[in-house]
Amino acid sequence: MSRAGAPVGPVVSSGHLAAGALPALSELEFGMILMGHAFERWMVRCMAAAGMPGLSPLAILVLHNVNHRGTAKRLADISLVLNVEDVHLVNYAVKKLASLGLVRTGRSGKEKVVVVTEAGRALCLRYREVREKLLVAPVLGTGVDPQRLSEVAAMLRALSGTYDQAARAAASL
Repeated sequence: MSRAGAPVGPVVSSGHLAAGALPALSELEFGMILMGHAFERWMVRCMAAAGMPGLSPLAILVLHNVNHRGTAKRLADISLVLNVEDVHLVNYAVKKLASLGLVRTGRSGKEKVVVVTEAGRALCLRYREVREKLLVAPVLGTGVDPQRLSEVAAMLRALSGTYDQAARAAASL
């Protein structure tokens, strides 16, 4: 109940959007807004605590992606995996990371590829150590079910496809 005694509706940022056929989707969107901003703040502060202040959230994501499995990555593949529409944003992040000695670029045929350096790999390991201590341990302390987290992640990935399709449809109007 609210202070005035009326029932509290869904927790959303835009009541006019929640007034439609699926108010729960507005609740999810508000949760994604809050989570997205909190996650970006976390990544930047965790990376600073790991020893590399000043990186953007996208640069941090690119570094972790390039470090993933220790294989060279094409810019297009990094963009695809991270769902970044503008490859030039990924390219800018790669240039920043290369200037810091965290990645290096090369060519595979006509395509630009990116590989992590030893300094980049070491930074990712320090980030993981900070993450384990400051984020993973407290989340485990809540008693959250890891299987449930995986289910939520799968649902978010599936919904991202629905949002992408809706964006394409809106662009055609």
